[in-house]
Parts: sequence; structure tokens; C-alpha cells
Amino acid sequence: MKLLVVGGGGREHALIWKLSQSTKVEQIFCAPGNAGIAGIATCVPIESNDIDRLVEFARNEEIDLTIVGPEDPLVAGIVDAFEEAELKVFGPSRVAAEIEGNKTFCKQLLKDNNIPTGDFASFDNLDDAIDYVYKKGAPIVIKANGLAAGKGVVVAQTVEEAENAINKIMRRKAFGDAGNEIIIEEFLEGEEASFLVFTDGDIVVPMVTSQDHKPVFDDDKGDNTGGMGAYSPAPVISEGLFRRIMNDIMIPTVKAMSSGGRKYRGILYAGLMIKDGIPKVLEFNARFGDPETQPILMRLKSDLLPILEACISGHLAKTIVEWDDRPAVCVAMASGGYPGKYENGKEITGLNLAGRLKDVMVFHAGTAKNEADRIVTNGGRVLGVTAIAEDIPKTIEKAYHAVGKINWDGAHYRTDIGRKALKRI
Repeated sequence: MKLLVVGGGGREHALIWKLSQSTKVEQIFCAPGNAGIAGIATCVPIESNDIDRLVEFARNEEIDLTIVGPEDPLVAGIVDAFEEAELKVFGPSRVAAEIEGNKTFCKQLLKDNNIPTGDFASFDNLDDAIDYVYKKGAPIVIKANGLAAGKGVVVAQTVEEAENAINKIMRRKAFGDAGNEIIIEEFLEGEEASFLVFTDGDIVVPMVTSQDHKPVFDDDKGDNTGGMGAYSPAPVISEGLFRRIMNDIMIPTVKAMSSGGRKYRGILYAGLMIKDGIPKVLEFNARFGDPETQPILMRLKSDLLPILEACISGHLAKTIVEWDDRPAVCVAMASGGYPGKYENGKEITGLNLAGRLKDVMVFHAGTAKNEADRIVTNGGRVLGVTAIAEDIPKTIEKAYHAVGKINWDGAHYRTDIGRKALKRI
């Protein structure tokens, strides 16, 4: 089979790495890809949101299956466009992807179907939003309603901080049109975890659990990012809690989407807050997480391709998904200044040294090659250094050992990825 993977980050590198192991795969293209992906796939200079050109490329190259990584093209309707062109594609339709693209829609769906989540209110008027915050008090959560690359969330500890966040999103348009409307949510205490499933719209098959680390600095300090690292499994989710999440959240959500005329096929990713063994939904994403995909796919023993095909064809019930019992840890290495301003073009050293380590994969996120054919930084999150080992302490040690081999001017990473898991073993 000839595959096309849409996207150019660490998630897409991990997907291509896993798909390339399938005996059914002959060739993989990636649009636009990155310097690391170029080592195992043919990169095509088409941006992930250029849907017309992607359809044209897939038709001309006779691509057998296209897998969409990022949320932007999914929300824009790339799956619908491919299906209209009679091209096979993996991912939810435009109306199904609204579960991520429209936070108000998502929260209302949860409320209407008694799926556990926090209280919320939506506003398209700045003054009304500020009045609501002063009425409710703090801490409180302010979110851009649309897509903001994981950065459009502010957990405000004071009403003044909340007001500043509202002004930043709605008046100063820090996230563009995504901030035309905001959603203000109840602050939920507890420990976060990520819960991803495969679904064909009827059957729901869970992946192994994981935990992302959103804030840029250790101890969950600083601004939110797209994710500074992840590990799998997340010990905060016990076996009993795992079943509860499936029965009370994931299965009811898929059913609710279907009954509402938005049959959901693809990856459904719940960001959860867990307190005293009770899970509540923070938000849903309509695709593989990044960086959760990296450790999750390190643990996937089954061939990924037949699972994706079963989601599309509606035959997921017949598909067996096997996992490695060993834990995996991903540490994101970022450009200095991220998630704010940063400089590209910094030469990266030590990639070969890290790449030689056993049970370690260095997934590229924001990289490119310069005129001298050297790999340089080309984004905020640059690499996802991912390791797998027999237990969490050894896996963390192995991941950071690999991180220590890599360097560039201004490289930044958290030093506490996996620490929460250590506290629970």
C-alpha cells in the first residue's frame, strides 16, 4: 500500500515510524514532514491545511490511504474532501471534528448526555465575560473557543488574571479568530490524564493510558504549551477507573455523536481531570495527541495499519490490539523562548549518539535541513526523545540519558517528566 500522512510534527513522525513496520506498506509520503521524517518517508512540500493540493496529490499518486495528523485540517473538513474525491482517509468528518474545534459544542454535548464535566458558560461579548468572572470568582479557567494549538487555555488564579486572559484572547486576538468566542469553565482540581480510543463509530477500543505535561516549566509552572512530554501508562488510572472512563465517558460520547448525526470514526482523545477516583472531561481532541502518541505507539505491539483500516470500514470489533507491558516516556526538547518567541535555524548536535541507544527513538517535531545539509531547529517543540524500559524509573533514566546526548543553542526541556508516576508506584 501507498500511504500519505498529513502533518509534520512528532506525532506524525511516530505514526510513520510505526506504519513503516507494517508488511502491507510499500511507500509512505508525508506532507509537509520534517528532517527526521525524511529519513523514513518521502516528504512533499504541501502544507497540512492545503486540502485541495493534498487531494490532488493523493489522486495523482494513487494513494491507498491518507492518515491525517493535525486538528486544523480535520476541523476544516479534509476527510469530507477526500471522501468526495473517493479517496480512502482516516479521521473524523468535519462535523464530527467539531468536538475539538468548537469547545462550546463539546461542553454542551457532555452536559446534554450527562457525561461528567465541569460547569461552563460561553461568551462572544468581552464585557459580559468579565462580568461573569467577577461574579464567579477564582480560580477559573479561560479558553479560546476555537483551535489554538493547545495554548489557548489560561488557568487564572485571580479574577484580575482572568480579566487579563479575556482581554488577551478577545481584544488582542492572541489566537486570532479562535478567540472570537470564549468559554469560561469551572476550575477542576486533581491530576490530569489522557485517554485515547480507536472507534469506528460503534465499537470503542481503548489505547493504553498516558499523561501529558502542558506547562512549559517543571512542577507544572509557566504558560501552557502543546505538551512538554508524556508517559504511558498513567498510574493515576486504576483498572476500576479505566472501566469507569470507558463506560461513563468514552462509549457514551461516541453514541451521543452518532445519535446527533455526527458519526465519529477515528481517534477520540479525552483530556481528563481525576480527583478521588472520579474522572471529569476537560476537553476532547479529534486526533492522536502530541506528545502522547510517541510513548503510546512505542508500546503498541500490533500492526497499526489494520486498526486504522478497521475504523474506516466499521470492522473494529474483529480487530485485536496488543500492547507492550513496559512503560514508555517522551521528553520534549523545545526552542528557548517557547511557547513565546523563539529563533529557528539552530544546529542540533548529538542526534546520532542518541539514536544509537537501545529502545530509544528520537522523534522529530520542528526540524529542517539547512544549506549545509545539517539538521537545525524549525519550530517551538523540536524533538520528542522517547524511551521504553522494564519499569518507570529505568524508562525515565533512559529517556533523560538520551536527552543528555543532544544539544543546540537555547535548548529547553522539563526535567520532571514522569515524576508524578514515580509517586504512585
